[in-house]
Amino acid sequence: MLLSIVAPCFNEEDVLDRFHERLQRLAEDLLPLGHDLEFVYVDDGSRDRTLTVLERLAALDARVRYVSFSRNFGKEAALLAGLRTASGDCVVVMDADLQHPPDLVKRMIELRAQGYDQVIARRTRTGDGLARTLAARLYYRLVNRLTDVELVDGVGDFRMMSRRVVDAVLGLAEYNRFSKGLFAWVGFPATTFTYENAAREAGRSSWTFRGLLDYGLDGVLSFNNRPLRAALYLGMGLLLCAGLYTGWIVVAALVHGVQTPGYVTIVTALTGLAGVQMVMLGVIGEYTGRIYYEVKGRPHFLVKASNVHPADRAKDLIP
Repeated sequence: MLLSIVAPCFNEEDVLDRFHERLQRLAEDLLPLGHDLEFVYVDDGSRDRTLTVLERLAALDARVRYVSFSRNFGKEAALLAGLRTASGDCVVVMDADLQHPPDLVKRMIELRAQGYDQVIARRTRTGDGLARTLAARLYYRLVNRLTDVELVDGVGDFRMMSRRVVDAVLGLAEYNRFSKGLFAWVGFPATTFTYENAAREAGRSSWTFRGLLDYGLDGVLSFNNRPLRAALYLGMGLLLCAGLYTGWIVVAALVHGVQTPGYVTIVTALTGLAGVQMVMLGVIGEYTGRIYYEVKGRPHFLVKASNVHPADRAKDLIP
């Protein structure tokens, strides 16, 4: 069985050599069991010497295939490029910063042999701060009430997928991709195992609070239209409240005569309704913007350099 290791990279020059050494040791351990490996690296427009390191690794190891983007297109685009480039019977997606221990691939192979199409590694929250843990639990509880797929706290991109799962994911050509949700949406028999959270061995995470917030919103908006339905219900509720309030004002005027309207009440109502309208417009705008990007049909990424065969590289420009 040919096993493809897909590793997106962004400014990982300090850790790539150690990561590749771990993969080489893994390949040596798996070779007697009849498993060949290929290593697919995707340089997501790194600003350091990541591409130079990948070129050197490819010159030293014929199993290395790399793709380098013309600029930073984001991790979702890097995952897509890696899956398109991988030719293995099974594909393992993992980070190159060693927070995903390569030794766990052996455990994935054991579980894959039991007939599962997806073997998913779920990290524990060991070492995370209390605020981050609570925020993550709250997010997953909320998003699972809204989306059409189930997302599990601690489950990320680190997983092994059979070829039919990979082909199914590649068949989903949407521009705004949320891979964690796509992996869950395609289904197929899956199992999960837990592992202890590992620290980065070099550098620091490129994720910012703004990036995490945008990623979380992608998860909410990519797999349902419930925010739009909620905006509709909210509008209907406000209309009902306005009708009841209007009726109360008319009755009060008929019974007690016209009274001086309350300034505070009017200002509060106008401000509140204006805020609600802006929120509803923002929700509609998010969905409209996604349609706009889909209609333009631009490619998910552009390739600057690669050692992949030109016939294979051509498909990397397909949206």
